[in-house]
Amino acid sequence: MPIDVGTQVKDFTVLKATGDKVEAFKLSENLGKQALVLAFFPLAFTGVCTTEMCTFRDSIAAFNDLKGSVYGVSVDSPFTQNQFIAKEKLNFPMLSDFNRELVSAFGVKREQPIGPAPGLLGVANRSVFVLDKSGKVAWKWFSDNPKDLPPFDEVKSALSKLN
Repeated sequence: MPIDVGTQVKDFTVLKATGDKVEAFKLSENLGKQALVLAFFPLAFTGVCTTEMCTFRDSIAAFNDLKGSVYGVSVDSPFTQNQFIAKEKLNFPMLSDFNRELVSAFGVKREQPIGPAPGLLGVANRSVFVLDKSGKVAWKWFSDNPKDLPPFDEVKSALSKLN
């Protein structure tokens, strides 16, 4: 089960893909500035995941206006994520959860096969977490159906309530 609203997220360090480079991302070093939107998705270069990330891309100005930093999060390597960012012209970074630490910590690791892809266990269930400036979960959305897209307007509403 995903972690609850009000949970203080424990500090973590993962690799961040920016489209042209790979660098470390430490949660504690990115708190205090603005809210964080962590958009977990199963895998880069797949249909619904591409639609989701491109929807974030197309509305990034609204997220920026609401003082929210968007990060895609998947178990893909940061090198794969860099290729995905470049191909889809994404305008926000990706966090690589290659070692599956975040999907476990956030409680969104796919443990049950669903649909025609029974071998895709251990990837993220599609989910979005909005963290306030202190790193506490202010809002969450979770689906165990990989075809569901997040309610983007609700993500924006959650951010607006933090300002």
